[in-house]
This record gives sequence, C-alpha cells and structure tokens, in this order.
Amino acid sequence: MSSHLEVIKVSCIFDEAKYVIPIYQRNYAWEASEIEQLIEDMMDNPIDQYYLGNLIVNQTDNDTFEVIDGQQRLTTLFLLEKCLGMTLPKDALRFEAREKSNRTLEKIPNDDWEHLKELYSEEIINGYNIIENYMNANKLCKKELLQKLEKTLLIRVQVPKDIDLNHYFEIMNTRGEQLELHEIAKAKFLEVLETEEARHTAALIWDKCAEMDSYVQMNFDSKVRNQLFSEDWSSLKNDINGFESIQKCLSNQSEERQFATLEDILQNRPIYNEDRKNEEENERFESIISFPNFLLQVNAAWRRSEEKDSSLDDKNLLDNLSRAWENADAAKDFLFHLLKCRVLFDKYIVKREYARTYKEDGRWSLQRLKKYDNNKPQYINTFGDEESKQNKLIKTLQACLRITYTSPKTMHWITVVLKNLSEDENCNLLEILENYCKEKVKASNYQNASGFEFERIVFTYLDYLLYKNGYSYKNKRIIAPMDDWEVQFRNSIEHFYPQKPINEEIWEKKYLDDFGNLALMNVSDNSTLSNLPPDYKVRYEKLMKQSLKLKIMEKMTKIDHSSWTKEKVEEHREEMFKILKKNIY
Repeated sequence: MSSHLEVIKVSCIFDEAKYVIPIYQRNYAWEASEIEQLIEDMMDNPIDQYYLGNLIVNQTDNDTFEVIDGQQRLTTLFLLEKCLGMTLPKDALRFEAREKSNRTLEKIPNDDWEHLKELYSEEIINGYNIIENYMNANKLCKKELLQKLEKTLLIRVQVPKDIDLNHYFEIMNTRGEQLELHEIAKAKFLEVLETEEARHTAALIWDKCAEMDSYVQMNFDSKVRNQLFSEDWSSLKNDINGFESIQKCLSNQSEERQFATLEDILQNRPIYNEDRKNEEENERFESIISFPNFLLQVNAAWRRSEEKDSSLDDKNLLDNLSRAWENADAAKDFLFHLLKCRVLFDKYIVKREYARTYKEDGRWSLQRLKKYDNNKPQYINTFGDEESKQNKLIKTLQACLRITYTSPKTMHWITVVLKNLSEDENCNLLEILENYCKEKVKASNYQNASGFEFERIVFTYLDYLLYKNGYSYKNKRIIAPMDDWEVQFRNSIEHFYPQKPINEEIWEKKYLDDFGNLALMNVSDNSTLSNLPPDYKVRYEKLMKQSLKLKIMEKMTKIDHSSWTKEKVEEHREEMFKILKKNIY
C-alpha cells in the first residue's frame, strides 16, 4: 500500500495522531440529518468491516495532521466517542484560531453550558446533543456502538509534502470529482435503449426530473412544456400514458439532445447538481429530498414494494435500481413513471418555500403549479383556496412527518403517497397519511414507554391532532382548531421539569420520564432551557410555540397562579393518551 494511504479504525483514529482544522475551513456545521445518517450507516452495516470514507490530510509534524477534507465527519466522530465515554488524548482535535471551538471540545460533556454560553461553540454543543438525543431515542447500546467503531474504517490520505494546497483545493472543487451513483445509473438506462430518439427522450426526462428545487414543468423548454402538460400545466396530458407517447411528443421539438454513454458522462458531467441556483424558480423552492433519494422513492412505488423490503438508502442506489434497466421495456416503463411521479411529487408533497416575508426562514408549502396569462407560472394551494382546511391539514401532517423522519432513507411515507397517487390521483390523501401515522404510533408501544423510549412520531402526530381538533383545559380553550401554528424542525426530547434542577427538588425518574413531562424541541433550545424550572421556561413564549403539547404544559403551569407539579404531569399524560387512543383505535 502507498505510504500516502493508511486504513485506520475509527475507534483509534485519535489515539496516535492529532488533527488540526485550519482557519480556512468553515466551522463545524453538521446538523441532525448528517449526524444521524453517519450513525445509522455504522449501525446498519452487517459486515465485519465498513469503510466510512476518506480523510484527506497534510502532515505538518510527526504526529500532527492538518485536515484538508473530511473535517465535518471527523468532528462528529470526536463528539460520538466523547458521548460514548471514551478517553481521548488532550488536543486530539483542535481548530486553528477558534478558541470557542477548542474550549468546547475540551469541556464536553458539560451540564452547565447555559451559564457560560458566550464562551462556547453553540454548533459543537448542538452536535453533541443531537448524538446524545439520537442514542437515547433509538435505545442504542453503547457497548454495541463501541463494537461498531472497531469495525468501521477511515482511509487517511496524506497529500504529498510538496503539493500546492491551493491548486489541490481548486481541483477538488472542479468537475473532476468521483462520478456520482445517480450519474452511473443514468448511463445504465441509456445503454439498454436501442435508438438515438429513445436515448434522447430518456436523457431529457432524467435531467429535467433531477432539478428538484423547481417544479418539473418549469424545467422544460416552453414548447415541450405545452406538448407534455395539460392546458394549465398542472398535470401530464391524458394521452401521455407511456414512454413512447413522450418520445412522440418530443420528436418534433428543438430541445437540445442530451443522451450519452457511460464514457461520455465520465468525460462530460451531466446537468444535475444539487447546488444549482441559477434561476428564480430554484431560489424560491427547496425539495425535502434529493434526486438520488427521489429515484429510490419512484423505484419503490414502481415495484409496489412494501416498506420492509424497500430500501431508500442511496448508498445502495445501483443495486436497488438494477431491475429497472434489465431490458429496454423495463427502462422505458421506469422512466415514464419517473416523470409521472415527479409531477405528483411537486403537486402533493410539501416543499420549503422562500418568498416575500418568509424569504429568509422559509415556510411549508403545499401548492400546485398553474399557468396564467402570458404563459407565466403561478402557485396555488393544491387543495382548494387559501383557507382550505384540507390543504392546511395535509400540509401540516406532512411537515410533522418530515421533522419526524429526518433521514431520507426513513421517509417511507413519501413512497406510500406516490404509490396511491399513481393508481388514483383522486385518492383520499389525508386519510392515507393519517392511517400511516396511526400504524406508526401503535407500533411504537407508547403506552409502555418511558423517557427517551418514546418515538418522535408520538409527539408529532399528537401535535397534529391538537392542531386539527384544538384542546380545552378546565373549560378554557387553550388551542383553537386550525390556528396559525407552524411546524418547526425539532428532534430533541425536553424534560419540562428538568432532570438536574438548579436549587430545586430532584424528582423521581417515574415522573421525570413520564410522557406528561416531555415535549419535543429543537436541540439548541433544549440546551438553553435544560436545567431551568418550568416557572422560568414558560417565559420563553416563542419557544413554547414549537410544540402544541408544550403550549398546553405552559398554560397548565400558569393557570390559577400555580406551578408545574407531579399531579399535573399525570393529568396531562392521561389527557394526551386519551386523545391518541380516541384517534388511533
């Protein structure tokens, strides 16, 4: 093996070397989706050795390496090993000229961040809390995870000592990167098609569907758009019922041909790039999944797969799609369904929208595209007008599912929607989504859970039911049905009465971990409020709005000028379980 390559167990990556994150690298930025994906990849690995990827370094001393590429993964592994209680050498990982980050890495874990918040890196604290909460929520055994670290490997790649690092960075950021799996998949489809016209049609479908952050109709040339889609652009035309009908539609159009062999693609990368933001449409909307994951969603819907045997893990993309390019007929059928499902996806699956007063933070959007005068697009609610109850409910429930299942490979609810819509676009989508949630809540065995054993779906579906039906406490309306509540990203279980209160009574575990004392919050706010008493927490009114369940707990704390008690915990749990039971059974 080359002296510039070294295979290292993740469990001892920090034992014999120190790593420095240079100042020109961005600070730690991974959030729940990336962190949880890394842990899941290790835990789901059935073989003895699993390669997590490359760590590209520049050796600056005998035992010190400057990290050129892979710092987000490396920092996450450092936090994971800290969370597992592993003893790591001093300065095993440090950031150049970032004292806050270094101070935080040294002090983690720490239960007293709030009092010295200005001295520490919030991003690193959030990363640690995400790991800790994920391990608790998924009941991960530390011993088992430590064993997985023994079997997980990194390839440390040392760049030559005389290399021009500026030039190296330039190379890394050009189109000379390793070919993506979805690009190889495209080539596989094109190779089984017999004619140039068929390959042109296939490439066009593929490339237009790959642009996930705009409505697919707007990705086509206007002439093609008018040929493929209905008068108002909202659906495929009735006579577009298979691959050949699309090919026929395109036969007289002047859109640029984009077919290619695998060799062509290797030399000239195709259009798809998840970071494309070169049109107004791409800047307004953001898809909740990437194109590779969308391909797997379509594949599962196309094959009519059940959840237990449909993989949405894009690391297995080629194996999962291989049946779709067994022959030309299969490839054509899949590609037609790719376009059909993409139209349905845009119309019936929530997006994040960034426009007008919510241009910075975005909001949930469930809209369909419709043509208006001068062939311009407009976006209107998919179901009914702006005040449509059905549109609000479906949008809110999908948003709840999105924040519940943060990893793309767990978003099987999207497959269920696409399967049903492919068969009947007039199906009862709200009923389908509610039934999906009911089954998930039932399967969670929430009645017998405690603390971090409660699955997120129990909290998020309960919030949806409170949004749908409202809630009264002691004959006082606390939550009005269909109020202005907006689902926020949150994945951390908060103990309303804290586990380690400041100068207060320490409650028994029975009450602390009771469902009546728990709510779902985002990680940073959980960290901010962690040890504060309920009487103080309720002053953060904006934070209380994250969860409707938490809003009820706030009102119960304030009512009659009393406080949050063990009796209220039990009362609240019984009330919430009653709401779930009434809906589910």
